[in-house]
Amino acid sequence: MEETKFERIGSHSHITGLGLEGRKAKFVGDGLVGQIEAREAAGIVVDMVKKGRFAGRAILLAGPPGTGKTAIAVGIAKELGRDVPFVSISGSEIYSAEMKKTEFLMQALRKAIGVRIHEMRKIYEGEVTTLDIQTVPHPYNPYQQVPKSATLGLKTKDEEKQFKVDETFAQYLIQQNVEVGDVIQIDADSGRIVKLGKTKEALRKESMDLHVKDTVELPEGSIVKEKEFVYVLSLHDLDAATSRRGSFFSLFFGGKEEITNETRQEVDEMVKKWVDEGRAEIIPGVLFIDEVHMLDIEAFAFLNRAMESDLAPIIILASNRGMARIRGTDINSPHGVPLDFIDRLLIITTKPYNREEIRKILEIRLKEEKVQMEEDALEYLTEIGVKASLRYAVQLIAPASNITSYHKREKITKEDIEEAEKLFVDVKKSMKYLKEYEEMMLG
Repeated sequence: MEETKFERIGSHSHITGLGLEGRKAKFVGDGLVGQIEAREAAGIVVDMVKKGRFAGRAILLAGPPGTGKTAIAVGIAKELGRDVPFVSISGSEIYSAEMKKTEFLMQALRKAIGVRIHEMRKIYEGEVTTLDIQTVPHPYNPYQQVPKSATLGLKTKDEEKQFKVDETFAQYLIQQNVEVGDVIQIDADSGRIVKLGKTKEALRKESMDLHVKDTVELPEGSIVKEKEFVYVLSLHDLDAATSRRGSFFSLFFGGKEEITNETRQEVDEMVKKWVDEGRAEIIPGVLFIDEVHMLDIEAFAFLNRAMESDLAPIIILASNRGMARIRGTDINSPHGVPLDFIDRLLIITTKPYNREEIRKILEIRLKEEKVQMEEDALEYLTEIGVKASLRYAVQLIAPASNITSYHKREKITKEDIEEAEKLFVDVKKSMKYLKEYEEMMLG
């Protein structure tokens, strides 16, 4: 079996904060571009949260599709701290047939509240020097690759070793987005991984801003040691573990059963005890709910009560709708949100990106996806982003890169993008196609 590198690139994996200097937003900062007013407003929200002045409120990010609403929500979570949980759901997800709407929302809320736990454990600690994840075809879907094993190299100032790890541990590495240059701790018993940050040497190699990222010193001594191990579980993780009465770590591969109020009360009491003993700290995180107009009146009533709770995360809603019917009623309201709920929201608006901003975002995505592009190709792709949409332009990078590889070129050319554009059409071209062949389409 050929060994292949498992790439892990998310839509917002490059975002490390809001890109602020004081209260002012830089044109480009922490992976964000433009949206100056929205980012400065988000910075004030972060300040309010840190000062404990945000209780009973939530945020609504309102703007057209593809204007960075999710990116700003991620930036808020990153500004609040490295271990702050960020949970993203879509409004339509609450209608899952597997559980009640309120149970789904309750689980999402508790996933967004972290508990930082301190324990003395036997750990492996060091800087990641090599990371090769070997993959095999998924047993049920041969077109999808899943991790089979991994080779992990760690070093300290005094020692360097390589480890061969199994598929479960390889999955942990992917979930934590571990990269070469990260300093990590691994719990010897459970395999749980904690990223501490990157060394300055690693940041210099990657040409990254030393002030933006968390920088840590290269650990001393042996790789295996007894040390305080600090890790974060969510309240939902603890709920699930307590309801199963099994190992904490079986919960990551468990089902989606409903959890009783008695179990949650038991967990809350246990966490309060840990906090009082100095063994744990509570970290309120961010619950991001996209497509907020898909929530119904019952869900809004539940969220209204949840915002008053002592253990409530920061709730950020996003909408790309204007006036819309509140689901479950005959009433039209801004963004499909009840007026009494809107009164409790701080509304931040996002605006369409201009040409310069679109080009800069594309440059960032190219760097994140480790892809090189000719100057005239980038100019042409920017033009596509202006005329069609930024999302469509970003989507074209991957197929264009594939075409480039096929032709054995190192950089994406304008011709590669034109070919990808012909093969994968944007919404406007798709609508034109539908009109042209509407008589042949099924109604």
